[in-house]
Order: sequence, then C-alpha cells, then structure tokens
Amino acid sequence: MTGGCMQCGKALTFNEVGAYKKFVNRGSTSFLCKTCLSAKLGVTVELIDEKIEQFRAQGCTLFV
Repeated sequence: MTGGCMQCGKALTFNEVGAYKKFVNRGSTSFLCKTCLSAKLGVTVELIDEKIEQFRAQGCTLFV
C-alpha cells in the first residue's frame, strides 16, 4: 500500500492511511501511523480509534 509511516517507518494499516487522509489531507500520498498522527494532532491514539469507529459507522469508505 505505502512505504510506511513517514516519521517512524512503521508499516501502515488501511485504517491508519484513512485516518491520515480524513484528519490531515485527503489527497496525501505520504502518511503517519496512529502513534505519530496522534502526537502531531495532540490527541490520544484511543481518540483516533474512537473517531475511526464513528466514521466507519457513518459509512465512510476510508475505513474498513
């Protein structure tokens, strides 16, 4: 899918790519893992997980 997190290099999940697109830039081609994204946004990883679940429940196709 991608080369990994642009900050730490960790392999990315589909939902991590979706979260980056949803919260930062939908057209991005480089992404952050949830840990690095949470640090960038100043929120917890748990909050990102909660938001992913909310968006998935609403039918957002960025998440599985």
